[in-house]
Amino acid sequence: MLDITPNCQNARNERLRLQKQQPALQIRARMMAAIRRHLDNRGFLAVETPVRLTAPALEDYIDAESSGSQWLRTSPELHMKRLLGAGYQQIYQIGPCFRAGERGRRHLPEFTMLEWYRLNAGWRDILQDTQELLPQVLLDCLQQTTCQFRGHCVDFTPPWDEISVEQAFRQYASTDLDQCLQNGTFEQVLVEQIEPHLGFAKPLILSQYPLACSGLSQAIPGCPDRVERWELYVCGLELGNACSELLDSQEQERRFAACAALRREQNRPVYPLDQTFLETLRLGLPPAAGIAIGLDRLAMILNQVDDIAAVVPFPED
Repeated sequence: MLDITPNCQNARNERLRLQKQQPALQIRARMMAAIRRHLDNRGFLAVETPVRLTAPALEDYIDAESSGSQWLRTSPELHMKRLLGAGYQQIYQIGPCFRAGERGRRHLPEFTMLEWYRLNAGWRDILQDTQELLPQVLLDCLQQTTCQFRGHCVDFTPPWDEISVEQAFRQYASTDLDQCLQNGTFEQVLVEQIEPHLGFAKPLILSQYPLACSGLSQAIPGCPDRVERWELYVCGLELGNACSELLDSQEQERRFAACAALRREQNRPVYPLDQTFLETLRLGLPPAAGIAIGLDRLAMILNQVDDIAAVVPFPED
């Protein structure tokens, strides 16, 4: 007689895995609560913006997941800037984002992002915000401002270390920064040769990115080929990306057009432009700055684990 009784082995294995994962998810929950409490107490407004978009932001090396005739957001950035244009002074959002083709120990195609933006602020103001937030999150989750990660004790007490992209290429890369920009190997060299050296004693700020790979950032005054942008690294892991926001609508359209041309050349999808976002810039936007922080990666650091799947309950779904 044919035995059709299900053995439920997949569910059994999952149940055991989730039971073992509970301490990590408890730390993750405390992290989320600490972030919300910190930003709420400083007068930031929590907002929600669409997850399915007709016009995701054009970026050189980030692909959106399709969802019917639309796409899943890679970031809530453009909608949040539209809120800034309406006069919202300080806003933040915690929610899911999606990127096609990203899966590994540091990446999942669906991940949780924290973004906050401020009017009448710049990239250095966002750095101060971040240097206040993250030590407080560590205190709330671990009762200390140091954390063991990847075999190193990282002290989150500010001030943090900083190096410019140009300095980092001179110090760690085997090739020149401008040459990498010309031949399209900037991202590869950054990931393979530079990132593994960053942020082991303290979090490290990698600053002054080339304009050529920073489509939404404001240029540094007097240095038109560099932008007011920094990324945050902890033990070689990129944790956040911040900048002073580009306000010039014509320059933004020019950069989107350059990105679209690059994507066509690489046979990658080109998304429609968010015309309402561009109109927001044309109407005028005060100086503004913001940051995106990957919360799954922050949870990795707090849990002292080197695999993003360890801090997400259903990474394969």
